[in-house]
Amino acid sequence: MKNIEFRTAVSAQGGLLVMGGVAGVSAGSRVSLKDHVGNLRNGLVIRSSDDAVLVEVFEGTDDFDLERTWVRFLDEPFKLPVSRDILGRVFNGAGLPRDGRPPIISGDRRDVNGEPLNPAARAYPREFIQTGISAIDGMNSLTRGQKLPIFSGGGLPHNRVAAQIVRQAKLLGDASSEFVVVFAAFGTSHADARFFQESFEESGVINKVVMFLNLADEPVIERLLTPRAALTAAEYLAYDLDYHVLVVMTDMTAYAEALREVAVLRGDVPARKGYPGYLYSDLAEIYERAGRIKNRSGSITLIPVLSMPSDDITHPIPDLTGYITEGQIVLGRELFNQGVYPPVTVLPSLSRLMKDGVGKNFTREDHPHVASQLFASYAKALEVRGLAAIIGAEELSDSDRRYLEFAQGFERRFIGQDEDEDRSVYETLNLAWDLLSMLPAESLIRVSEEELAKYHKGSA
Repeated sequence: MKNIEFRTAVSAQGGLLVMGGVAGVSAGSRVSLKDHVGNLRNGLVIRSSDDAVLVEVFEGTDDFDLERTWVRFLDEPFKLPVSRDILGRVFNGAGLPRDGRPPIISGDRRDVNGEPLNPAARAYPREFIQTGISAIDGMNSLTRGQKLPIFSGGGLPHNRVAAQIVRQAKLLGDASSEFVVVFAAFGTSHADARFFQESFEESGVINKVVMFLNLADEPVIERLLTPRAALTAAEYLAYDLDYHVLVVMTDMTAYAEALREVAVLRGDVPARKGYPGYLYSDLAEIYERAGRIKNRSGSITLIPVLSMPSDDITHPIPDLTGYITEGQIVLGRELFNQGVYPPVTVLPSLSRLMKDGVGKNFTREDHPHVASQLFASYAKALEVRGLAAIIGAEELSDSDRRYLEFAQGFERRFIGQDEDEDRSVYETLNLAWDLLSMLPAESLIRVSEEELAKYHKGSA
């Protein structure tokens, strides 16, 4: 069928082409189209039955002359050419260059859908990744091979946080030179796409970044290919070239909206909030491509960014993402309205694998205890702040007033930092002890006596 061209188009509307009289076509197959003036277009089969085949055309179906349109079913999935030359390049969602440079020439072309990975071949995620952001490194640390999403809301600076992580992320020790980033943005505006590209170029990290950009005015079906193309590139860099790869994808909500739109075109039965019932398995298919494989040096660590509609953490997209991944970093509107950047709300944030990537031999021996103490002290401080709002700060005890001062200092100095401020984990831990020293040593029960004597400034 790959060498057979069909001229049996029945109808075309809104980027969809209906073909009749074609049998044996698989959903997900690539399609090549030649219109009546000889221009080539690309498409993807999104539904196949005995009497009709539904094709989503990337470039749209405007001005189609159905009787003079030739269609060839390539009988293969979308494939991405891969080589070491993809580093420093910018592609669209289908893997075609959008940086004005020549396409990648390689005999190695990988199916963007990936290959099934035997769970028994997975290695447990370990080892600390430094993002340079204290609220993440100090209290919700990222480990190599982990899936740690960022939950945000409309209007919050998740794109700036994602770009900062790409610029600053590094491994500690000897492996730092082997660290690269794959960045994918889908449904993004032209302004945001320029921001990402200029940010990476100006900081000098562009040569260690592979970018996949799908713009808001580009085909919806291409948006579904973008994360798969990005992860295909990451798998090649990690498992063939032994790099440690950080994959940052924004915004998964745009991806899910595209999935819902295509599901409607296919006639799939909708489930929660109109999303297809297979949303969970589709997201899992993407997220589970991250991780580490036994006896392989490379690894893939994934940070998907998603904006929660109406700030609703129970919305299907963050809800299902939370089931699949190992924690979440939550950006809060209250801190953002106070001018705190990055507005990480630490109490609902969580990194389930932090315990396996911090402490002695990874960061510093006091790190796990300091993180636990910061959580406990800040939670206590927020209780005191709520009490002060009722009875007034002047009615609080001296101890409670110290907690109020701690909360303000914690939000302004520990959570808050400049957008170009790259803090080492040791600077983060020292800053944490500066803030904990505002509280009496006897109230810090999550750290050891030896740590108090060594780091608490009131315990000399």
